[in-house]
Amino acid sequence: MKWLLALIGLSLLAVGPASAAMTGDAHEAPVGFVDRPVVALDWTLAETLTGIGVRAMGVGQVETYASWVDQPALPQGTRDLGLRTQPNLEQLATLAPNDILISPMLASLAPRLSAIAPVTSIAIYTPDADTWQTLVAATRQLGKLTQREPQAEQLIRLSTTRLAGYNAALRQQAARDGETPLPLLMVQFMDDRHVRIFGDNSLFQAVIERMGIDNAWQGDTNAWGFATVSLEKLVTLKGRMVVVEPLPPGGREALARNGLWQAMPGVRENSAASAPLFLPPVWSFGALPSANRFADLLADHLLDEHLLDEHLINDHTDTALDGEATLEGEITDGHH
Repeated sequence: MKWLLALIGLSLLAVGPASAAMTGDAHEAPVGFVDRPVVALDWTLAETLTGIGVRAMGVGQVETYASWVDQPALPQGTRDLGLRTQPNLEQLATLAPNDILISPMLASLAPRLSAIAPVTSIAIYTPDADTWQTLVAATRQLGKLTQREPQAEQLIRLSTTRLAGYNAALRQQAARDGETPLPLLMVQFMDDRHVRIFGDNSLFQAVIERMGIDNAWQGDTNAWGFATVSLEKLVTLKGRMVVVEPLPPGGREALARNGLWQAMPGVRENSAASAPLFLPPVWSFGALPSANRFADLLADHLLDEHLLDEHLINDHTDTALDGEATLEGEITDGHH
């Protein structure tokens, strides 16, 4: 499995490894990355830049990014710009970027930011839009803005192929076993009695649709694809709980004492086939890198190991070679 993981790491970003970010003076961009004179206050844009091999001059709340987004890790040397909603304007002015990238959520900052550099707002989660297509469009927009269009297209291609491969593997497993995957209830805990549950317009919904898995939550959601509900609303639903971390402090201990949680689907049956899945942090408002991460984590739980290995071999052998070619191309691309 170690060699498979090495292939995955190479082919997912197709730009080489991303090590942990740090504050302080910038050094030469890590292998596989190029520097661009942009800053990204929004984590979704930051992870997409990372996914196409760009080290931005700075990102908002770098340390907190590691807790909520986790992967892809920001490239070493990425500067911390302070709070996403209240960035350090003095530091921004000192960096003198060519572009400041924000999401519409931060539109109120635009007048102050535009006094430092041009501001580009890139929307991903919008009502009545196909979430997957907006992820693809945002990736292409960032690729064009940073002169990384081939890398953007490769990330789109890898992501699409990845989910289609998992879909095929799950169908193969269902045909063999005569059982389809249970519908999923995908949640993040706000406290021990309330969760964000993800449905239409969410990243998680876009992923499971392409994997051929149903969503047990058919209720309304907001523009970001979630609704905030109490656990009582979920007790009667039929599906497998997927809990995306981080949990609130003391979360697991609180759940162990929580009668409502004990009545949840899969918990009350005490069955391995329907037991809740606890996943490490995935940015629920992320883009293609987070979509890939969520799909990988689900597949690791839902697919038999030999089917997962077979899919990974087929999915990554050719794309790993593409990644090697991309890495060689970086030598002539420069760090500008």
